[in-house]
Amino acid sequence: MISADNARALHRIGLSWRPSFGDSFSIEQPGFENEVFTVSNMAIEPHEFDTGIILGFNGTTEWALDSLALENALWLPREDQLRGLLGETFISLERTFDGYRVVIDLGEGPTHFDAIGAADAYAAAVLALLSGSLGR
Repeated sequence: MISADNARALHRIGLSWRPSFGDSFSIEQPGFENEVFTVSNMAIEPHEFDTGIILGFNGTTEWALDSLALENALWLPREDQLRGLLGETFISLERTFDGYRVVIDLGEGPTHFDAIGAADAYAAAVLALLSGSLGR
């Protein structure tokens, strides 16, 4: 799973989230540290209103939380979602001695991004792609 720091960095550079079933997120409020939630048709559903998207918590008894504005949620994109954002720039995902390497080509030849987890390696590549710099 992607680190919260990388998810925040993606959010800061403008990656937007349209919640769909199976997506994971955390709540950016005190008391919810290290809690990960999943959008599902039984427990947490996105509801779209004129004022924005609200995540509705259906029948949850362990939390005193009925709903959450999307801007208070931190999307934790999955590997496949991050890989999809790379589009045609994506070359490969490789296993390294101490983690993973994502290789992309932004027109200047292959560039790699290493991280302990595959999702974070993808996140580093997406950050480079969206920011327009390779951050070598």
